Amino acid sequence: MAEYPDGLPVGAGWVSTVDVAEIVFPYDGSVIGTAPIGTPELATRAVDEAVAVAREVASLPSRTRRALLKDVAAALSARRSEFEDLLVLETGKPLVDCRVEVARTIVTWEAAAEEVSRLHGETVPLDLLPSGDGLVGFWKRKPIGVVVGIAGFNYPLLLASHKIAPAIAAGCPVIVKPAPQTPLATLWLVHLVRSLAPVPAMVQLVTGDAAVGAALTTDRRIGAVSFTGSAAVGHRIARDAAPTKTLLELGSNAALVVADDADLEAAVDAVLRGGFYASGQACISVQRVLVVASVAEEFTERLLARLDEVVVGDPRDEKTRVSALIDPASTERVAAWIEKSGARRVGGGVEGTVLRPTVLLDVPDGVEAWDEEIFGPVVCVRTVSDVDEAFAAVNASRYGLHASVYSRSLNTAFRALDELEVGGVVVNEVPGFRSDTMPYGGVKDSGIGREGPRFAVEELTVTRMAVLRP
Repeated sequence: MAEYPDGLPVGAGWVSTVDVAEIVFPYDGSVIGTAPIGTPELATRAVDEAVAVAREVASLPSRTRRALLKDVAAALSARRSEFEDLLVLETGKPLVDCRVEVARTIVTWEAAAEEVSRLHGETVPLDLLPSGDGLVGFWKRKPIGVVVGIAGFNYPLLLASHKIAPAIAAGCPVIVKPAPQTPLATLWLVHLVRSLAPVPAMVQLVTGDAAVGAALTTDRRIGAVSFTGSAAVGHRIARDAAPTKTLLELGSNAALVVADDADLEAAVDAVLRGGFYASGQACISVQRVLVVASVAEEFTERLLARLDEVVVGDPRDEKTRVSALIDPASTERVAAWIEKSGARRVGGGVEGTVLRPTVLLDVPDGVEAWDEEIFGPVVCVRTVSDVDEAFAAVNASRYGLHASVYSRSLNTAFRALDELEVGGVVVNEVPGFRSDTMPYGGVKDSGIGREGPRFAVEELTVTRMAVLRP
C-alpha cells in the first residue's frame, strides 16, 4: 500500500503536523488510515518555499521537465493496482471506476510530457506600420508563476494530476490541496513526484479546511489558482483571489437528449452507463434526460426494465457499479432532494450505506433534483414535444459543462454543436465521455478555463513579447 513519509511535503522535506484526521472507507465506515492536517501558517510557508524556487524551476531545461513527467507516468504504471485499491478505500468508488481513474491519470502525465516540446512562440510582422521598419518581433511563453491546485474528492488522483502535471510542463512550482476526505492517494503521488524531481520543493501538498485554502488562494505572490469543486466555492475563490488568474472546473447537471430517430437501446444503455458510474459522483454523469414525446413511452419502459442491471454493493467487487457516497451527509442530502422533487420515483431507497439507483419521472423545474447538481445515483427523465424544446431545456440551466444527443440525423447533431450552451457536445455517446487530451471545461456556472494538458499548459503560461532593433 502507499508508502510516504509522515507529515506534509512542504519545502524540500516533510513537515510534522500537530493534528491528524482519520480517513474512513465510505462503504462500512472503517478507518483505513490517518492523514496530517495542515494549517494556514503551513500554507503560507509552502508559498514561501514555492516562490523561493520559482526561478530555478522556470529555468529547468525542457528535456528535464519532460523526463520527469515521463518518469512519473512510469512510476504510476508500476504501482497501478496499489493505487486502484487505495482509491477504492478512500473514495468508496467502485473498483471499475478506480481502474479507469488510474489509467486516465497515467495518460495525463504522458500527455503533459509531450506538451513540453510544444511550448514555443512565433515571429510577428512589425513593419505593417512605418514605425515598425527595421524592428524584429517575436513572442514566447513564460511560466505564470506559482500554481495552487485544489482538487475534488471524487477523482482525487486524476484531478490532482490535472493540476500538477501541466504546471511542471509549464515550468511552474505547484502547491496542491486535496479534498479533506481523500488525501491519501494524492500524498503518495506527490511523494513519487518529489522523489524523482530535481527540485523537490517544486511540488508541495497542504491539507486542511477552508482557511488553508483561503491562505493559498489569496496570497498575492501566486500566479494562478486551478480549482475543481462546487460552483459556490469556486465563485468565492474567484472573488477573493482577484486579480490572480483563476481556472474553475465547477458543477453541472449534464443532459442527454433522445431525439425521435434515436437508437433507443443505445440511448438506454448510455443512461445506465452514464448516469450511475462512480455512484453518480461525477460532474458529467447523466442527470437530466429529455426524451421526445413520440418515443418517450418506449424509451422509459426499456430504461425501467433494465434498471436492476446496475449492480449495487461493495465497491471492491469488480461487478459493482453503485456503492456508498462519500459520506452519510451526502446520502442524506440526495435522499432529501429526491423526496422534495415531487416526481414519480422508480427504484431508489437506502440499503445499508448505499443509495440505490433512482429514476425520477416528470421532474418539474424549480427543484434541486433538476436545477442543481445532485452528485448521486439519480437520473431525471422528462418528456418534451420535440428537439427544439429539449435544447431549450438544456440551455435553461445555469450550468453548461457537457451535454449529449442521441440521433441518427447529422442535422440534429450539428444543430446541437451550434446551439447547446455547454463546453462539450457529445453525439451518440454519454456526456461523461472525456479524453484527458481534449479541452475540458464549461460555460456559465460550470466554470472558466480549460483542462487537458495542452490547454492547461497554455492557461499556466503567459506570452512575453520581444521587440528588437538590430
